[in-house]
Amino acid sequence: MTWTGGDLSFRLDPEDEIIGRASDEYPVKLATNSCSVGGVPGDAHPDLFAVAAWTIVAPWTRRRVCFDRAISPEVAAALHDGWGVEAGPVGAQPRRAGRTLAISYSGGADSVAAATIYPEAPFVHFRRVPHRRVPNRWPHYQSDVLAKLATATGREVTVVTSDLEFTLAEPRPGYPEHHAVAAGALLLADRLDLGGLGFGYELGSRWLGGDRYLHRYTPDNPMWAPHGAWGRLFAAAGVHIVLPVGGVSEAVTMRVALNSGLRGQVRWCLRGTDGPCRTCGKCLYKELIQAAVERRPLDTPVTADRPVARKWLAKPPYGGQEMIEYALARIPGIEDTLFAPALDYFEATEESTSWLDHCYPKAIDEIPARWREQAAAFMTAEVGFMTENEARRVETWGS
Repeated sequence: MTWTGGDLSFRLDPEDEIIGRASDEYPVKLATNSCSVGGVPGDAHPDLFAVAAWTIVAPWTRRRVCFDRAISPEVAAALHDGWGVEAGPVGAQPRRAGRTLAISYSGGADSVAAATIYPEAPFVHFRRVPHRRVPNRWPHYQSDVLAKLATATGREVTVVTSDLEFTLAEPRPGYPEHHAVAAGALLLADRLDLGGLGFGYELGSRWLGGDRYLHRYTPDNPMWAPHGAWGRLFAAAGVHIVLPVGGVSEAVTMRVALNSGLRGQVRWCLRGTDGPCRTCGKCLYKELIQAAVERRPLDTPVTADRPVARKWLAKPPYGGQEMIEYALARIPGIEDTLFAPALDYFEATEESTSWLDHCYPKAIDEIPARWREQAAAFMTAEVGFMTENEARRVETWGS
């Protein structure tokens, strides 16, 4: 594969296939073999170019990957140990981790909560732009709106433009790997002196199996565990994955975000032209959480016969189940809403879901030492830590 400035082109080997699987085993189909990342330097450390490229090509690579510049033995070893691929050429000195933690800022409640813990951290915001060769099959996605909101936060913001999401033909334009959102931050790591990149992934994504793969306690989460393949690879390139809100639920991140100075910039839906559309599945899910946090009735135009509602009304388990239980126990009049059938599957009470109001201690232990104390202090002051019995609820989830 070849980088020309911020333009990446790659070629599959004979044993590779255009339908691959991301780290969470989700099938993805390749659309094109080129993409670009704008506003990045051409002289970043070779390990940064390699890891940025790997976030894009990993689903389709089976046995080997050949970069256009030598990488360090450490990154080559991380690729071999994590994915079983032979990577080269090898010959560069490893990149030393920088001193700065930046936030990979999406503008959603989880991302805003992570940013609130580190008010001095700069933002790196990924903005999707059109691909020169691939038609845009998702024109309703208002990426420019979110970029404007990011710059309106008053924080130091670097907006990175990229068309890498159009490398996917199926299921739709998106990140080949979740980590591809960090491609721009990786290539800017030397310039920004980055030693860590904070993501807004919370308890459900880190420990409870997330939305697309395992619906059980997953300490060895392949995407976000620091000892997992991606955690080791990022660390080898001197940019540690940091999950500031990895120990708290979406109820907590929603509460923190809405109580923060960034409340006016919180935006989790990019379909609406003047605010959230209120009719997509994400809007429905986030409204459920917000209503539970604010102890008010559900306010949504979505009805039970809409396709976006059906997955939440099917027989569990499913992604986000912990938040469904949390909301069922707290929203007044939930029995008169489209979620009424879900009451047949759960016996949720405020007491049985109270563990979701506190922080799972092991998540703080995973944060690199340089930034751990600040996150711990925030959780102590604003959230509180789980008791042993509450932590056991996490560790027996799905069993």
